[in-house]
Amino acid sequence: MNPKEFFGELKRRNVYKVAIAYGVVAWLLMQIASQIFPFFEIPNWAVRLVVLLLIIGFPVAMILAWAFELTPEGIKRAEDVDLSESVRRKTGRKLDFFIIAVLLLVIAILLFQRLHPNVSPAVSSSPEKSIAVLPFENLSRDPDNAFFTDGVQDEILADLAKVADLKVISRTSVMLYKSGNPRNLREIGQQLGVAHVLEGSVQRTANRVRVMAQLIDARTDAHLWAQTYDRELADVFAIQSEIAKTIADQLQAKLSPAEKAAIELRPTADLAAFDLYVRATALVDAGPGFLMNWKENLLQAVNFLDQAIVRDPAFLLAYCKLAGAHDRLYLLGIDHTPGRLTLADTAVKNALRLGPDSGDAHLALAQHLYSNLDYDAARAEIGVAHRTLPNNPRIFELSGFIERRQGRWEESTRNFERALDLDPRNVPTLQNFAFNYIVLRDYAKAGAVLDRVLAFKPDDTDIRLTRVILDMDWKADTRPWHALVETMLKDNPGSAESIAPTWLYLALCEHDSVAAARALAVFGNKTAGPDAVQFSRAFYEGLLARMKGDAAAAHAAFTEARAAQEQIVQAQPDYGPTLCVLGVIDAGLGRKEDALREGHRAIELLPVTKDSINGARMIEFFAVIAAWVSEKDLACEQLAIATRLPGCQLSYGQLKLHPTWDPLRGDPRFEKIVASLAPK
Repeated sequence: MNPKEFFGELKRRNVYKVAIAYGVVAWLLMQIASQIFPFFEIPNWAVRLVVLLLIIGFPVAMILAWAFELTPEGIKRAEDVDLSESVRRKTGRKLDFFIIAVLLLVIAILLFQRLHPNVSPAVSSSPEKSIAVLPFENLSRDPDNAFFTDGVQDEILADLAKVADLKVISRTSVMLYKSGNPRNLREIGQQLGVAHVLEGSVQRTANRVRVMAQLIDARTDAHLWAQTYDRELADVFAIQSEIAKTIADQLQAKLSPAEKAAIELRPTADLAAFDLYVRATALVDAGPGFLMNWKENLLQAVNFLDQAIVRDPAFLLAYCKLAGAHDRLYLLGIDHTPGRLTLADTAVKNALRLGPDSGDAHLALAQHLYSNLDYDAARAEIGVAHRTLPNNPRIFELSGFIERRQGRWEESTRNFERALDLDPRNVPTLQNFAFNYIVLRDYAKAGAVLDRVLAFKPDDTDIRLTRVILDMDWKADTRPWHALVETMLKDNPGSAESIAPTWLYLALCEHDSVAAARALAVFGNKTAGPDAVQFSRAFYEGLLARMKGDAAAAHAAFTEARAAQEQIVQAQPDYGPTLCVLGVIDAGLGRKEDALREGHRAIELLPVTKDSINGARMIEFFAVIAAWVSEKDLACEQLAIATRLPGCQLSYGQLKLHPTWDPLRGDPRFEKIVASLAPK
């Protein structure tokens, strides 16, 4: 049979159509296996088996299509069927219809995936050399030893994280699986993307410590290794190092001499200093939020760390954590003063003095340089730190912060995704991941990220509030937000003070002066506002009075706010956000020239080129100042500039609803800008 006859025979026997039908059906089966099997906790090898069987089945299907024919009497060998009686043409038409139907199903699936993107970097396959160190159980009678137990777990985790040949899940994600609660290790392994977990317990009695650890294959629940250590309390760091080295050996991870030396290095010789360090770490890692008193947490952490360093002046990690706490106080505008920056600088220098090659010290320096807006130098230090901290998600998180401050949003988002691969349940990182999409006004993806958090923390107040505020930003719809706030106030009246800022924000957007007054009554000494632009209670009292048309009350409140803000500006004369706030207050007081000068100076001090986020805020609030002093041309011009900036967070809902923009309502230029942000 020549080639032409052979290919003609392939066509006549419907081999081509069978090949196409097989390929399409095989693709569907692989999609079903990859999506459904994990839901029923079927191991990953089963998916691979399905793929292998489908590959093996392809040549078999081709041979069967060539050799046999389906007839009304059943399956017969092709050679035994008379050509005049063959029904291959009919079979071919049926295959055509089948292929078309299945292709339509494939297109429908692809369209669904396109319209409902999965933006959360959810856990997929788990590398063999991957592990999560779950919280150890505190078996001591004294509940205060819980911090000591956490510290033992932290150090084992930190030691393993130094091994480049391992994937180690970060502390924040594993702390969600507190001991004492039933654990489904297979489910935990899938959620965190690891093949193994380490569990254990710690019992501290007088001058002795008993540590039990066991390594488990999360895919099969098989116990691979277990050991109990009963030693003098002073040997606790040696126990941690031994456990880390044993686990690395059990997982057949390559351990370089430098990594081995880093694991064996004791963080401190003073257990009391170590306990203070662990307590400070818990406060710093708590992160900001609607319910978090971030300022008090950071100041308390500084206090603990100062005490730890007094006890052990050679405690390198304490200096690193101390520098980070000071830098956050400075960067967030809580204490944006030269004095606070000097404290951070001193702590960084001490860390580098104690460990010039320490990855932790170089990461602290990177954070410090970032706080000083020296992004290129910070990026270089991150590169140095990454060489010895291969599993530290902060490397990628800080890179994400730097990239977005420079307006590189795609690179920033990729870095947050990499951070989440090592820390998949870190809520602050997930919030920052969602924040990127919010700033880019991709509200659907932002909502998907927030929904991912709510899937494992359904009662997280911060995330619940952020999620409903998203609807306001996106669609100018306050109903979900209103319903949630009302539910919170009804179910827990004591929550009024903690949610006062967001309650006030809601009331202002709804122009509900009664609700705004109720929120202000429990507002306390907080400040609230977007990013670094923070306004006091007195300012909001002035804004409420202005919204109600009470000029006298507005003037009195703004006067009070100005006196306090002027002191802040005197302490931080070169900080754009504080000067920006003073400019808005002066605009409310009718001090037109002062307000415009202060707003313009704020833009000069913090341009978009230095900080794409807060720089955009300076332009945004300069537009507010111009609007409040009746310079509508300037206001619309600045607002148009702001809304075109990638770092600008102004939304359709904010412009549509917030009373800040009331002076511009009805102006065609303003209404055109509002319409440009409306959901498409």
